[in-house]
Amino acid sequence: MTGTRTCTHILGFPRIGAQRELKFAQEAFWRGEADETYLREVAATLRARHWQLQRAAGLDFVTVGDFAYYDQMLGMSALLGALPRRFGFNPATLTLAQYYELARGNAAQPAMEMTKWFDTNYHYLVPELTRDTTFNGGVDWFFDEVDEALALGLRVKPVLIGPITWLRLAKTQTPGFDRLDLLPKLVNRYVRIVEALKARGVEWIQFDEPALGLDLEDEWLSALGAAYGTLGECGVKILLATYFETTADHAAAIARLPIDGVHLDLVRAPAQLDAWRARLPESMVLSAGVVDGRNIWRSDLRAIVQSLLPLRAELGERLWIAPSCSLLHVPVSLEGERKLDADLKSWLAFATEKLDEVRTIALALDDAPAAEPALAEADAARASRRTSGAVVNALVQKRVAAVTDEMASRKSAFAERNRLQREALRLPALPTTTIGSFPQTPAIRQARAAYKRGELKALDYLERMRAEIELAVRRQEALDLDVLVHGEAERNDMVEYFGEQLWGYAFTENGWVQSYGSRCVKPPIIYGDVYRPEPMTVETTRYAQSLTNRPVKGMLTGPVTMLQWSFVRDDQPRAATALQLALAVRDEVVDLEKAGIRIIQIDEPAFREGLPLRRADWPAYLQWASRAFRISAAGVADETQIHTHMCYSEFNDILPSIAAMDADVITIETSRSAMELLDGFGAFSYPNEIGPGVYDIHSPRVPTTDAIERLLQRACEVIPAERLWVNPDCGLKTRGWPETEAALANMVRAAKNLRERLAVAA
Repeated sequence: MTGTRTCTHILGFPRIGAQRELKFAQEAFWRGEADETYLREVAATLRARHWQLQRAAGLDFVTVGDFAYYDQMLGMSALLGALPRRFGFNPATLTLAQYYELARGNAAQPAMEMTKWFDTNYHYLVPELTRDTTFNGGVDWFFDEVDEALALGLRVKPVLIGPITWLRLAKTQTPGFDRLDLLPKLVNRYVRIVEALKARGVEWIQFDEPALGLDLEDEWLSALGAAYGTLGECGVKILLATYFETTADHAAAIARLPIDGVHLDLVRAPAQLDAWRARLPESMVLSAGVVDGRNIWRSDLRAIVQSLLPLRAELGERLWIAPSCSLLHVPVSLEGERKLDADLKSWLAFATEKLDEVRTIALALDDAPAAEPALAEADAARASRRTSGAVVNALVQKRVAAVTDEMASRKSAFAERNRLQREALRLPALPTTTIGSFPQTPAIRQARAAYKRGELKALDYLERMRAEIELAVRRQEALDLDVLVHGEAERNDMVEYFGEQLWGYAFTENGWVQSYGSRCVKPPIIYGDVYRPEPMTVETTRYAQSLTNRPVKGMLTGPVTMLQWSFVRDDQPRAATALQLALAVRDEVVDLEKAGIRIIQIDEPAFREGLPLRRADWPAYLQWASRAFRISAAGVADETQIHTHMCYSEFNDILPSIAAMDADVITIETSRSAMELLDGFGAFSYPNEIGPGVYDIHSPRVPTTDAIERLLQRACEVIPAERLWVNPDCGLKTRGWPETEAALANMVRAAKNLRERLAVAA
């Protein structure tokens, strides 16, 4: 199409850096090895680099404000001036050290609550509201970043988390208080932010409102109208960005707003385009999110272009091209991947490559011949993937076809299993345990790195890991824990470790993605049918059990989490891949039992994360997800106790499905919410045993014995003591040994104190 040019942009870019530069600068700052000036310099360098990538790709805007020193929701709270009052910090003079105390806690206060960002593996910090919360303004870091970009001569599009999403994701501290009562004050603060951007000459602002993909009540839609009715009159063009789900049922309400554009996720919800074509005002831009911002497979560029040609003809320059959501959820670049199979690498696109995909689509819409070489290259890569013999495994397909309903059920109901397990294990009341991992010390990491580089022989590496396992076992015995773990010294990541031993997986060198703060994960790639060729953990767990008379848990990652925390093939339903993973885990569970392991934990921290955002889509997911877990767990005798672990999720609305998983014991994160998450289990009369986390492992803060006792007493008010376990919130991989031992000692002491009181009361 001649005479017009299709606009291109992104919603956000990964902030951590291709080599995790932000992570290492953060941690150096936390350790006192670097000052604030150094950390800010690293951050500024990364921002400038990422803006330059967007400019070099030919995008029309660079997106500013997607950076955060820890989390974008915390950054938004700091900009609004809405910080938890319990810390006593002045929002206007907040330092980076104080900012990190909000995220990580301090000696006086636990950290802010953390939970999943919609259905992703990214964690955000939950704003805390009271009736008296004010929005008088906070730090100017956001404006500093905008000024940096403007000083570089860039055409900027600042991005802010919108008022509806920020308020919807916050929690109230005042019983009976309606968050929406704060909306007028909140919007007034947003108006001042917009006015400050207008004064800088900003033309467009992107307001992220992924909450519009939820099932919203009428009062929230009214709030949407009120908020943007005010913001739309500020004299700056507004792009309302929605993603992760359809907004078709809210299209009429959004289209009435005095805004200038709407962004739609046409990867997750392509059908919503029909509703929008009938409602889009003639003055409004439509930003088409057609490049997948949450997976790493190369786009079918030609098919995307063909699908957009009619829309381009209708809208002309009012059609913008973008990824479906922020690229925060994918690695930075393929450039550093030197060891990936060449064919597989040609099938992939990370964040930097997705910038080129966005520009190629726009170019093809504007000037088809100019884009043809790039389209042909993408066609060849997709053809290579379709015809690759590495993708389909006939043995796996045959085994999947033979799965029966009986394979998804334990032999006996929980009551009978529980009786047999108590007789076999003979554990005390309120048994103490941990979630699995112990500190990954520099010595452990150095040994693993040396082994991978070939500098350490296999036998030498095995001996070093066995020494670490024995150390963990002896320390747990000294702490007098009841159920031990081997400590996971040999494991790099709870998904990557298992994926490395399964067929159908591939791994990157630098495919890092931020999970929260400085915590980065390197999701493996499921490119083909999944199969377990041999046992993965049996010898390690058997060795740990040989060191002690106390039970040692076998530690596995469950099929749903293996799925959710990988980049998953998109050429078959996710349910089919989950079933393949379930069969692989089942084989490992059976082999652990044969090796004499009587407690096996199958972690599923991502179970709720996979839940669709719309309730109408829940039943189908919950059916195949809970079935996959049961298939992985149900191959053992009644006497073998199956545990699972879930963290940082709201469970109340899916408790029937969690109960349907039929784990003998479930451990959950509850400390940051002061056991609030446990209330739902009590109200539901959750039938099996449960271990509510009694202290937050994401903070270096060591809880006191009294604090843990109070949480345990609170738990006993909700769940009968005979069905309670005592454990931390999550694994201890990121902590140091001194704080770990101090915290666990207090935990064990608290459990013993409560046992004595319960015995006296009995």
